[in-house]
Amino acid sequence: MNSGIPVFGVAAEFDDPDKLLDAARHSRQHGYRWLEAYTPYPIRELDEVIRPLNPLPAIVFVSGALGSATAWIMQYYIAAIDYPINVGGRPLYSWPSFIVILFELTVLFASCGAFFGMLGLAGLPRPNHPMFNVEAFAGATQDRFFLCIEARSDSFDSQAAADLLDRFDPVGVWEVENS
Repeated sequence: MNSGIPVFGVAAEFDDPDKLLDAARHSRQHGYRWLEAYTPYPIRELDEVIRPLNPLPAIVFVSGALGSATAWIMQYYIAAIDYPINVGGRPLYSWPSFIVILFELTVLFASCGAFFGMLGLAGLPRPNHPMFNVEAFAGATQDRFFLCIEARSDSFDSQAAADLLDRFDPVGVWEVENS
């Protein structure tokens, strides 16, 4: 099946969402971890089958914690070390006055982490996806269901993946070239 061009994966077109769901379940059971489904509407059961652990909440948490630490260190350094000013007898390190900036930088860093983390995890910006090379893929926006077993793992074999997908009576099976 391979013509010497780098392979993105093997895709199959289905005319029924149940066939797509069965193919995704069996693909996962056969050890394929890099799966992607393209459907005209959301299928909840499919999300549970093909979705790996989402690292975005951890990215947001770490970004927020970094923002909190930045705010705390910045304010402590300015208030107690760099510009120590005794106003009204208050101590130089008065943590209640730090809360507003601490909250603001936590939210700022967490939202930036969420935005850039989502872009990075989604592989954006990507003006042309390899699935666009499959002519029948235009049906994914109307009434067709596609499952792609991506060739990201070292043990990927396009012929074995195509044979596995062919067991579920697809409309067609294609090797998707990486462009």
